[in-house]
This record gives sequence, C-alpha cells and structure tokens, in this order.
Amino acid sequence: MTEPSKGSAKTIKLAERRVFSQSFKPLYQEGMGLVEQAAEYLDGKGRLEAKKLSRTAATLYAAESMRLTTRLMQVASWLLLQRAANSGEMTRDQVASEKSKVRLDTASAHDEALGWNELPKDFLDLVTRSLRLQALVRRMDDEIYGAMSEAPLPSRRANPVSDQISLLNTAFARG
Repeated sequence: MTEPSKGSAKTIKLAERRVFSQSFKPLYQEGMGLVEQAAEYLDGKGRLEAKKLSRTAATLYAAESMRLTTRLMQVASWLLLQRAANSGEMTRDQVASEKSKVRLDTASAHDEALGWNELPKDFLDLVTRSLRLQALVRRMDDEIYGAMSEAPLPSRRANPVSDQISLLNTAFARG
C-alpha cells in the first residue's frame, strides 16, 4: 500500500485538470502571444522609445527589458513542457524532470525604482501582464508539482541560456 502524498489521491487539482486538458490552449496562446508582443515591441517601438529616455530611465529600461525577456522565456518554457505532456510527447515524469530547470521567480523593479515613471506606458503594460502571467503559471505549477518545485538547484545555474536551449529542444523533440 502506498502512502498518500499531500492530500488524498482522489483530490482533484483544478490546475492539473486545466493544464492536461483542452482548456490549456487559451493559456498557452496567451503566453506565447505575450512573448510575441514583447519581442515585436522591444525590437520596434520600444527601441525607439528607449532612445528618448533619460540616462537613469534608459538604464532601468535596459535592466527591466532583460527581466521581461527572461520572465517570458521561462514562462514559455513551462508552457511548452506542459503542451508536450498534454499532447503525449512527454510523460508527466519527464516534464517534472525537465521543468526543474525552469525558474518562475523573475522579479521586477516596480514603481519604487528611480526612473520608473519615465518608462513608456506600452512597456509597463507588457511588464505588468508578464508578471500576472508568471504568477498564474507559478500558482498552477505549485498546485500540480508542489511548492518544492521552485527550490533552487545547488550550484547548477552556471548557464541559464544553455538550460533554455535544452528545454526548447526537449519540448520540440519528436520521439
């Protein structure tokens, strides 16, 4: 007889039901759409708007842009892994193993930062939406995989870009 984990084995996890069903599609589309919108903004209008900022605001914009892209790449990686599990390309155990490389804790400077009020409104909207999406995904992740899934990896974070490439290769690999 196996020992029950946190809660009963018969407990229905709403986040798990959402992720491993067709109702996952809108969340996936929202996340990937936000990634696309952010990329378009940062490569186009955002680049032009950034040139008009004061030195302080421009520095904050650059730092916050990096946080935004990091946050969105982490969320996209999580969504891709869940989609792979949902479509049967990966088992839930494989996803759980791979998603240990995903960090859903990228912070933001927020409005206390010097120069925040100078940042372009469209940029701030992207930051706010990405933080909301990250919080939703993190809550779902905690419910499905447990709060321990966000524990930092011991001295393994040497190359986050390599981790992202590995995650993307795994998510798109056909077995």
